Amino acid sequence: MIRCIAVDDESLALDLLEDNIRKVPFLELVKRCSNAFEAFETLKTENIDLIFLDIQMPDICGIQFLKSLSHKPMVIFTTAYEKYALAGYDLDVIDYLLKPFSFERFLKAVNKAQEYMVLSNKTEPSGTRNETAISGDFIFVRADYRLVKIQFSDILYIEGLKDYIKIYCGVSPVITLMSMKSIEEKLPSTDFIRVHRSYIVNLRKIQFIEKNQIRIGNREIPVSDNYHEAFFKIINPVNKTNE
Repeated sequence: MIRCIAVDDESLALDLLEDNIRKVPFLELVKRCSNAFEAFETLKTENIDLIFLDIQMPDICGIQFLKSLSHKPMVIFTTAYEKYALAGYDLDVIDYLLKPFSFERFLKAVNKAQEYMVLSNKTEPSGTRNETAISGDFIFVRADYRLVKIQFSDILYIEGLKDYIKIYCGVSPVITLMSMKSIEEKLPSTDFIRVHRSYIVNLRKIQFIEKNQIRIGNREIPVSDNYHEAFFKIINPVNKTNE
């Protein structure tokens, strides 16, 4: 069951959302909220998995509200303005419903939310949003409104970019909203090691090491002082340095 709230300053829009939600067996409407303040108070007291969020609201708009949350549930934007679609992409929302939307389009959006929960192994509502789902020799990461499956064996290296990471594998890298610490915890430690604040490498993909530079493909990756000893101890347990 996906526990959700509907946030909109228009009562007719809330009526439509409530009617649509009640038609879907796996959705549970916890509360209707007429503004961001009501939604924020609800999130403090209830475990919410999904927010249907209007963007144009008085005082605090939906985008400002979403940016203010430290723990973000899944979000489906509902708005009459198509110009906000790019903002939805940047904030990593599940979907973007343009008013007036049909029940068929609504169902497509909530099916995405359900799929995300299933693939993320999110069996109990927690009010937080898992970034990945992991199983066996692969991982799912969220990118471009989709969950992308990545085989561990395909990963060359991972680069940290502030709040995002870039996973280099295949033809083009996959960019997802995740911390380096979070992805590091999900990778098998037998194959992957952090060599720099901004880099994790797949040991199986290393072509050669020259001084403090790792060569993978056409990229040279630095080994920083903080990770130097641990890295060289793993690749050469007899000699702890590369001298």
